[in-house]
Amino acid sequence: MFEPKRLHPIASVINTLKGIKNMLIPVAAILFSAGRDGGLSMIFSLIAALVIVLFTFVSGILSWYRYTYRIENDEVRIEYGIFVRKKRYIPFERIQSIDLTEGILQRLFGLVKVKIETAGSSGDDEAEAVLSAISKGEASLIQDYVAAAKNADTRDTQAESEIEQIFNISTRQLVILSLTSGGTGVVISALFALLSQFDDLIPFKRLFRGLKDWAIHNLITIAFFVFIGLSIAWMIGLIITMLKYANFAVVKKEGDLIISQGLLEKKQITVPLKRIQAIRINEPIIRQLIGYGTVYIESAGGSSANEEGANVTLLPIVKVDQIRSIIGPYLPEYALTTDFTPLPKRAKRRYLFRSWFFTIPVVTAALIFLKIWGLLALILMALGSFWAIAKFKAGGWSIHQRQLSLRYRTIDRVTVFMLKNKIQSLEMQESYFQRRQDLGTVGASVSSGFGGAGGTVSDLEISDVQKIYQWYSREKQKQGSLD
Repeated sequence: MFEPKRLHPIASVINTLKGIKNMLIPVAAILFSAGRDGGLSMIFSLIAALVIVLFTFVSGILSWYRYTYRIENDEVRIEYGIFVRKKRYIPFERIQSIDLTEGILQRLFGLVKVKIETAGSSGDDEAEAVLSAISKGEASLIQDYVAAAKNADTRDTQAESEIEQIFNISTRQLVILSLTSGGTGVVISALFALLSQFDDLIPFKRLFRGLKDWAIHNLITIAFFVFIGLSIAWMIGLIITMLKYANFAVVKKEGDLIISQGLLEKKQITVPLKRIQAIRINEPIIRQLIGYGTVYIESAGGSSANEEGANVTLLPIVKVDQIRSIIGPYLPEYALTTDFTPLPKRAKRRYLFRSWFFTIPVVTAALIFLKIWGLLALILMALGSFWAIAKFKAGGWSIHQRQLSLRYRTIDRVTVFMLKNKIQSLEMQESYFQRRQDLGTVGASVSSGFGGAGGTVSDLEISDVQKIYQWYSREKQKQGSLD
């Protein structure tokens, strides 16, 4: 490990495939524009496309050949660059986590991709360093060297920590997770995004114009095909979710949580306990009805291009009433309470008003212009009112010693647990209309990845807002006196 090493040659293939993927749309655009002109333009465009592909292929090989890594003087040292040689030295003490991924290509050759996250990795970079294809043995050596360096001061006085099993997803849980996931929407969105790239290639307007008359007389047929299409999208989403979360497991080793998952592409994410900023529980409507939710960790890691490093799934599917017993012993500083102070009853009017503010104009316009058919818009108003009441009922807050908990609803019901020393900012708002009813809004955020995370609860009792502010001020004063 002390001599410079290259990545496995398959890394050149990975680099090439990435380059081709990035150049696919520009090449397609060149070929399409040339296809309309024909003649010499088509020939020159084909030559240009071949040159781009050849350049991408050569760049992939040269990038692999010029990329080396080694461990020296308690640092991971990386040198790379085709024409301009760059060097990156990463001290062990700055390394926060080392994540492993086994993609399909890596698994064929018994390799892994290693992502090294540091305290300063942020912005647009995927990670501080990425070794796209090395052997599992070398990846383990890097992990061991880093762990040994970090534990050098305590290894003489503390015994080696054992691995503690926290969670293993069962087949039943995996099925429930897949059946209640939003995979269908993801598949449909991806399909529309793909079609939008071919606006010039496919004459959508002419196609839809020709189908318009036929569609009017074949509504049943269209409904059938829509049903078939949604069913296929649902099945694809179900399969994707099962492959992604198969073999999901969480273990605790020393001061880290190690999360592994995946069937075709295996991933291993390491989250240091000291980097956990908050715990968040999401309960989508369907899962809430059957008592299930998803637990996330808001971590100080990650970046804008690597959101998984900041928003980590800890328990993808679990009974909400079992969360405390599963993770409570391993995160004892968090009080995963279910007791929340609800919003005052008079706040319900404000939630309904905010809903009606948008739906009443729509319903009015529908009744004026669509006549009898406009009555269907009343369904929208009813749904809006129902959703406003659901948001009102979800709202609540709780203070437990040095922890603030907020509960609110967006689409899911969200519960956030934040320790006072992790809270970056606490905001209190009181509009003119809230002031007239002695109500206020509280929002708290913690550092998470490139941005932040937290929650906001609207229309609390103003006395409750003041209690939260006083609690936060006292804790900050205590912290300042200790400092």
